[in-house]
Amino acid sequence: QVQVAESGGGSVQAGESLRLSCKISKDVFNRSAMFWYRQTPGKERERVAGFAADGKVTYLDSVRGRFTISRDDPQGAIYLQMNRLKPDDAGVYFCNAIAIYSNYQQPYWGLGTQVNVSS
Repeated sequence: QVQVAESGGGSVQAGESLRLSCKISKDVFNRSAMFWYRQTPGKERERVAGFAADGKVTYLDSVRGRFTISRDDPQGAIYLQMNRLKPDDAGVYFCNAIAIYSNYQQPYWGLGTQVNVSS
């Protein structure tokens, strides 16, 4: 069973920073596109940042310039450095891996980590 483990959430004030971590088994990581999503009550889950299969880095417009996604391939990990946090950034952040095989793709999700931002 593939486990996706997020950590690093917490409660901060607006303007402060948090760093999220996500680890997955290396054999899955090495064949996966990796993303961070977030979800708030009443809203659909939205993609915040990620590494596409071709290596392209993408960001949600509202976080570009404040958030930075990075990766540590030997560790099978991705990170999300979140600076200048705003109350609108609050939510449950999920790590998503899309493992790419020859004729199918398999998504994996973590359980999420809560981010609270007070004004």
